[in-house]
Amino acid sequence: MSTTAGHEPAQTGRARPGLDHGSLDRIEVTGIRAWGRHGVLSQEKDLGQQFVVDVALQLSTAPAGRSDALSRTVNYAEVAAAVHEEIGTGSHDLVETLAERIAQRILTDTGHPLVRRVEVRVHKPAAPVGLPVGDVAITITRDAAPVEAVLALGTNLGDRESHLARALELLGTTDGIEIDWTGPVLETAPVGGPEGQDAFLNSAIGVSTVLGPFSLLEAAHRAERDARRERLVRWGPRTLDVDVITYGESTSEDEELTLPHPRAHERAFVLAPWHAARPDAVLPGRGPIVALLAEATDRDGLRPGTPIPGFDFS
Repeated sequence: MSTTAGHEPAQTGRARPGLDHGSLDRIEVTGIRAWGRHGVLSQEKDLGQQFVVDVALQLSTAPAGRSDALSRTVNYAEVAAAVHEEIGTGSHDLVETLAERIAQRILTDTGHPLVRRVEVRVHKPAAPVGLPVGDVAITITRDAAPVEAVLALGTNLGDRESHLARALELLGTTDGIEIDWTGPVLETAPVGGPEGQDAFLNSAIGVSTVLGPFSLLEAAHRAERDARRERLVRWGPRTLDVDVITYGESTSEDEELTLPHPRAHERAFVLAPWHAARPDAVLPGRGPIVALLAEATDRDGLRPGTPIPGFDFS
């Protein structure tokens, strides 16, 4: 098994993944009030004053709307608590700095990858400007950084090579997804499921995405639907299977999207193409994939598959 660097697909381009934020929904939390000591003047730092913050969180709420599950949206009570704490923490000369700290905390420290853009408005109604004014406020908008994710692709029905090539094309042209690398295509015996299945072609790809995890999963499902995937028998034969293996360092116990994938650590048909492309990769919570691959029970059944454009390994 080769351990050289993975193929960098030229056909997908190298532009930073973009996202039409007009397609996202908004959750607004307004009027978060707290006492803070932010300002240039010494009395502002000594005495402090009240600050008021409004935040607008942009994300796709469709997964939550379909399931009525809090885990598929953002907990705005946690966001409000984080904003309140940030107002009262430390002392900044500028409200611009306070706004920036709040935005970055929402996008990173609150740990919820569903929020893809945040708008923060900080009001300083008692700002000492020397004239009677109703309010002083600053509004900033910040985007979440792209996330590196790993997807596994497999097929054992129909024109297997065409199914993989088409899936790579669809994923690579999806707004918000950039394919960073592809692993080699391997042919493997079926693992689990009913007996008598044909051999699978499997590979793994790495993507950089500004989509949330459930939106990335939906992109994977669109590729499966395009291949006319039918879910009749668990682990049964399929025209195309696209699984989200990792989404950055995120963890999830959601029944629809468990992260990292709960069986990836023991599946050589996932680990081997991933290792070939990124030999130093680590599966979050499980360790280096090279060690996991060495323990995978199906590792001896791997063999090179038919070269497929885009997956060609060089």
